[in-house]
Amino acid sequence: MAGLGVAFVVSLVRGTADLAAPTAFLVAFCAGIAALLALAARGLWAGRRWARSPVMMWQVLLVVLAVGWLGQEVTAWAVAVLAVAVAVGVLLLLPPVVAATTQRPGDDAPARTS
Repeated sequence: MAGLGVAFVVSLVRGTADLAAPTAFLVAFCAGIAALLALAARGLWAGRRWARSPVMMWQVLLVVLAVGWLGQEVTAWAVAVLAVAVAVGVLLLLPPVVAATTQRPGDDAPARTS
C-alpha cells in the first residue's frame, strides 16, 4: 500500500493524474492502510490479540483481488499474491499463533491457592 501511495504521489507531482482531488484522497487512503498494517505487524510481533483481525482482513481482500486477476488472465503475479495471502491467512490461524496472541500477562504464572 505504501508503494501504491508513492505511485499516486508521483502521478500528482508529474501532473499525469486526471483529477487531483481523488488522487490526493487515494494517497491519504493508502497512507492510512499502510500505517494500519504496520501497526498490526508490530502488534503481531508483540503478541497482541487485536492485531490478527486487520492482518486477516487484508489477506481476505488480497485473495479476492487475486482471484479476480486470475479470472481475467493467469499471471505469475496473481498466483504469487494468492499464494502469499493464503499462506499468511493459514499461519494466522495456527494454534501456536493463536495461543501467542491470546495469552494475557500473568497467564503463565501459577494460579494462587488460598
